[in-house]
Amino acid sequence: MDFEALIGANDGGVVQIRRDLHRHPELAFLEYRTAAKAAGLLSALGWQVKAGPEVMDASTMLNPPDAEAVHAAQAQALAEGAPAEWIARMPGGQTAVVAELSRGEGPTVAFRFDMDALPVAETEAEAHRPNQGGYRSTHPGVMHACGHDGHTAIGLALAARLAQPATRWRGRIKLIFQPAEEGGRGAQPMVAAGVLDDVDHLFVGHLGCLLPSGQIAPVATDFLYSSKIDATFTGQGAHAAMGPQEGRNALLAGAAAALGLHGITRYAEAVTFVNVGVMRAGSGRNVVADRCHLMLEVRGSTEEALAFMRRRAREVLEGAAAMQGVSVTMEDMGGTIGFTPSEAAAATVADIAAGVEGIAQVVPSWPIGGGDDATYLIKRVQDRGGSATYFMLGSDLAGIHHAADFDFDEASLRQGVDLLAGIADKLLAPAD
Repeated sequence: MDFEALIGANDGGVVQIRRDLHRHPELAFLEYRTAAKAAGLLSALGWQVKAGPEVMDASTMLNPPDAEAVHAAQAQALAEGAPAEWIARMPGGQTAVVAELSRGEGPTVAFRFDMDALPVAETEAEAHRPNQGGYRSTHPGVMHACGHDGHTAIGLALAARLAQPATRWRGRIKLIFQPAEEGGRGAQPMVAAGVLDDVDHLFVGHLGCLLPSGQIAPVATDFLYSSKIDATFTGQGAHAAMGPQEGRNALLAGAAAALGLHGITRYAEAVTFVNVGVMRAGSGRNVVADRCHLMLEVRGSTEEALAFMRRRAREVLEGAAAMQGVSVTMEDMGGTIGFTPSEAAAATVADIAAGVEGIAQVVPSWPIGGGDDATYLIKRVQDRGGSATYFMLGSDLAGIHHAADFDFDEASLRQGVDLLAGIADKLLAPAD
């Protein structure tokens, strides 16, 4: 599908682009079709586009995909119509895209859009709108179950509108298309590459999160600090009947660890969470398992609470390993931090939101109920004297985020474009 043919001055193609992206979801650092097609459209619209190593520091990428996964993702993207010239500029999972457009002197305003999907199998229920509309995921076991397809579509529609010669803004606009938000791995390589170092104003938003359609919150609250950890227990395999005493059971260590992790005492002064999402172990029913792999996360509403959860998690993992006489290694796989909004940026969102067609209410704030590594981008801008906020764009949900039946109200897409275009016009208004 040709994105350029879908998008126009009235943003009528934003829904179609969202649906095209929904049909072709891609996991973190493997968003080759999404990123390449976005880069192609942005370039055709007249934006100066950078991608891959130009906007990502590969040395700071946590758990990048291996060469086989990259090759498979690139081949799939090419088969699904992605432009080869842009894929070639994104080696090793470096799928970030940044587009800039300058018109004379003025500040730099940036907007961030995340692109990655989740390892979720989309529901086959007939009532599910993507099934009814023919735009369900065509990639088994992978789904846009959080709204990032909508975010990317908003970004591309915004690019089309802001590039129109009739627009009066003056200054510089930067559109940041970020990979690997899920798991908290995509933002820091972009920070390390200096993408945010010249930004005066940064705006990041998210669809849904239980905020109803027709509402906008200039500030998202309750961001959690988080650590994503992989733990691998290594033991000794043995015949489960002939010589179990010769074995060292990594599976039992992992099972004890999973229970122990969920039993960590909570932190009185803050909110904390823990979850073991994946456990893989063993090779056969009559073999003492010599390896067990856990994928887990700990969260806290403060830095101190997260540090407590990390320390206790390490103690639990090491204790479980000692019980079975196995070894354990732990590897950080990503994370997020909290943030404090800039008052000026939040006020700008509130001011523009009040005039967006279809928005009936501007609420002061709304809890996100999780995290987003865009907080690293926000922190970088604020540390260098700029302003930034993370806002919520209301959108009624058919299913909760990260669920197989997730979907959102597509009317919110046009509202998102209107909001961001209005912010750009306000902050980059030419002097009369």
